[in-house]
Amino acid sequence: MMHRAVSLLCDALLVVVFAALGNRAHDSGLAPLDIFATAWPFLVGLLLGWLVTASWSRPHQIWPAGLLIVVVTLAAGMVLRYFFTPGGVQLSFVLVATATLATFLLGRRLIGLLLTRK
Repeated sequence: MMHRAVSLLCDALLVVVFAALGNRAHDSGLAPLDIFATAWPFLVGLLLGWLVTASWSRPHQIWPAGLLIVVVTLAAGMVLRYFFTPGGVQLSFVLVATATLATFLLGRRLIGLLLTRK
């Protein structure tokens, strides 16, 4: 059970890192509230993705659960960002967010798989 909680926490931390990197690149502020304002839509999407895929039963699975988590995190995050934040949803942001979140969330799963096989 503990490694499942750690896996979810790692995913959440990676979403926060994604938000912090974006804020840094766009001079949007690196205070905790600034980062949270960017991260919260994607954190909600991440939790939704974990619920949809029941990832607590297989936290390191890349296909299909990991990919679905990326898609749900991204889609829900963009919808929430569009309707509930002033950040906007430009195509360039969607593309960068897709590449970054896929790399982070799928990469974490690949590392987890490699570590659990040893």
